[in-house]
Amino acid sequence: MSERRSGACERKYAGLALSEVEADGAFSGYASLFGAIDLGKDMMMRGAFARSISERGAAGVRMLYQHDPGEPIGVWTELKEDARGLLVRGRLARNVGRAREVLSLMRAGALDGLSIGFRAVKAHNDPTTGIRRIVEADLWEISVVTFPMLPGARVQSVKGGGLPTARTFERWLTRDAGLTHGEARTVIAKGYATLLAARDAAPGSTADLVNRLREATRMMQRARTVRP
Repeated sequence: MSERRSGACERKYAGLALSEVEADGAFSGYASLFGAIDLGKDMMMRGAFARSISERGAAGVRMLYQHDPGEPIGVWTELKEDARGLLVRGRLARNVGRAREVLSLMRAGALDGLSIGFRAVKAHNDPTTGIRRIVEADLWEISVVTFPMLPGARVQSVKGGGLPTARTFERWLTRDAGLTHGEARTVIAKGYATLLAARDAAPGSTADLVNRLREATRMMQRARTVRP
């Protein structure tokens, strides 16, 4: 969704894929995707946030709850553009009541949206398609919100909730580890389901198990790159 007001700030919503949440409230993901057309027929172009990042840095962009300036819930520790979009890393302030609620809802999968607050500095409108290409955006806040409108922009990790679900693990294997969907399903079917069933039988071993899974995935990926 995009709210357009002349000379005013706009808001643009993006979806989160919450897979893990760190105990200290740290999380990361994409607040915006380049080249993706949202429901307001807007498209963020690569480089749109470069000036804001350079001039403000992560510390100059506020982390809010539902765009409410009276509800700061943490800090952004890193903002950067890559080929995909605006990658953000932040940490919820656990000593703030609302932030604790947000952390609990995120780990439960009940809160799964991000939204950027910005002002369009440079934009081009296509009269044929009605698409507005935003070339430069003055970014001033990124909020955790309830309803996403750009499903492709995702938070990649909110860590610390134990082992991820099979669906989340499959998404990680295909998106981040580079496996095909068939290979990912084979990994899950031949071992991960059993691991999930036994997770409570080995208290304190979750981190070690996850690290071993990641190493096994890296080995499989390397094997794929060298096979004839």
